[in-house]
Amino acid sequence: MRLGLQVPSFTWPGGQSQLGETFGLIAEHAERAGFYSLWVMDHFFQLEGIGSVEQEMLEGWSTLAFAAARTNRIKLGTLVTGVTYRHPSILVKTATTLDVLSHGRAYLGIGAAWNEEEHRGLGVPFPPVKERFERLEETLQIALQMWSGDERPYEGKHYQLARPLNSPQAIQKPHPPILIGGGGERKTLRLVARYGDACNLFTSGDHAELRHKLDVLREHCQSEGRPYEQIEKTAYSHVLLQLTRDGRDQSCTPGAFIEQCAHLAELGIDQVTLSLKDVHEAEPFELFEHEIIPAVEKIPVAGR
Repeated sequence: MRLGLQVPSFTWPGGQSQLGETFGLIAEHAERAGFYSLWVMDHFFQLEGIGSVEQEMLEGWSTLAFAAARTNRIKLGTLVTGVTYRHPSILVKTATTLDVLSHGRAYLGIGAAWNEEEHRGLGVPFPPVKERFERLEETLQIALQMWSGDERPYEGKHYQLARPLNSPQAIQKPHPPILIGGGGERKTLRLVARYGDACNLFTSGDHAELRHKLDVLREHCQSEGRPYEQIEKTAYSHVLLQLTRDGRDQSCTPGAFIEQCAHLAELGIDQVTLSLKDVHEAEPFELFEHEIIPAVEKIPVAGR
């Protein structure tokens, strides 16, 4: 099993003047500790439940480019980019650029978008949900066409590209993995089976619900003629994890977290993505490096 680190908040001690250096150190610490991947949200306003809407929120793709320059091995991705935020061809160019400059470490994390407040606030069109899913499917088609080197015109309902040229091409072959976020059973998981390389499901301790989502994905894969085993299954916890050796102040001990990962691996989850309350501090990374990640990497994933 693998572990990924998501950074959902950029409000740390030291304020804005130290924000870049703090995030750079977080990226370095995550790589040194052995995290497989580093993720940021692709939002423009902070989300309620994490902080006030006015708190610092960095643009996702340029943040990942900054992290790429501070690291050498860790995978980099958005969890996830809303399809409405960028024209598909520009998004593919952006993800390709990150892949090239990071020597093949990019994920394309993408979803149908949902945050109406930031759309309205910044003047970004926010179409109805049906149209957003139509745009998501066309974007996935455009990404695969551009990454295949096919420059023939693309004629979709919402997007028309006269020449979808993509030069340079991505380092990863056949292309950077496409992670489609969300657990919608009728549309989202069908798109994962048809176009995706990875899914991202939420876990809050309800393993029965997670198992059900995976069963639905398996059914869509059968309908699409796609081997279920080809899909990387990732799970993200909404909870901001706090880790200490003694489990003080409602925190989680390394042993308890490793046990949680083992339960998820039994369901077939390949990668667990988490967020840390004290991500700007060194202690949690020391625990991951010396106690957690070596143990988690030995956990067998069901079906692998």
